[in-house]
Amino acid sequence: MIKENIDITELSNFHTKAKAKYFYEFNWNIKELKQVLDFIKKNKLKKLVVWWWTNLLFAFDIFYWLVIKINLFWYDYDEWKKILKIASWEKVSDIAEILEKEYKNKLWHRFIWLPWTIGGAVSGNAGCFGLETENNFKQAEVFDLVDLKVKILNKKDMEFAYRTSILKQTWNYILLNAYFDLSKKIEKYHSDVDNIEFREKKQPKWYTCGSFFKNPSKEDSAWKLIELSWLKWYKLWWAFFSEKHANFLMSDGNATYDDLLKLKDLAKQKIKENYGYDLEEEIRIIY
Repeated sequence: MIKENIDITELSNFHTKAKAKYFYEFNWNIKELKQVLDFIKKNKLKKLVVWWWTNLLFAFDIFYWLVIKINLFWYDYDEWKKILKIASWEKVSDIAEILEKEYKNKLWHRFIWLPWTIGGAVSGNAGCFGLETENNFKQAEVFDLVDLKVKILNKKDMEFAYRTSILKQTWNYILLNAYFDLSKKIEKYHSDVDNIEFREKKQPKWYTCGSFFKNPSKEDSAWKLIELSWLKWYKLWWAFFSEKHANFLMSDGNATYDDLLKLKDLAKQKIKENYGYDLEEEIRIIY
């Protein structure tokens, strides 16, 4: 049930120190979840629903409300119809490798080493090298936090756009399962990039949440603007932009959320002054 004063540092890949006053793990028990939501209402608390960990920056030491961590693991793949049904906390990269090695389906090859859960990938319409989560999306089973009912959302309902969806826009739903039709390749654009080699050689690992800013245009990517603003390698205390990929805001393991936020603000200020763009965060910052 509900726990108190729980360390949630590892729910963000930045690993900035953070605690939750109240904490609950949802494991398919809808009845219990409704009781937790009733507890929130009676105690006039706010809630934070976490169904991924890599794309969050906790900008607090203690979250005085209630954190709901989605803890759903399960998948099923129909080899004949090529329909994938998958729970929200399964890792995209793991499933992409299983599909390729066990079922000889390489449609998600470009998602190998993509650091997202299914919930995060669907919510943020994650993508790389011309392949986006929405491309083969069929429908999702969600729990509506307003109506307190399980619902089915189709592709149109999801309102997918660049790095967003209805799940990210409203935060009124918990993604339970997602369905994908992997019977044919659907791309935003074609790419022959060896994504495994690219991520190994050109993308940093460890204390980062991946691409920090959305690309303002196809011609002017965020990493290029950061690099042109002389912020690649720039370090503010223990926070810095990666020398491998300038759009990766990093911590050496000791950065505070304040270090990361100050460097983020500096990048936005310089790029606005130099190029006129208002950079928008791809990650979610929780204050």
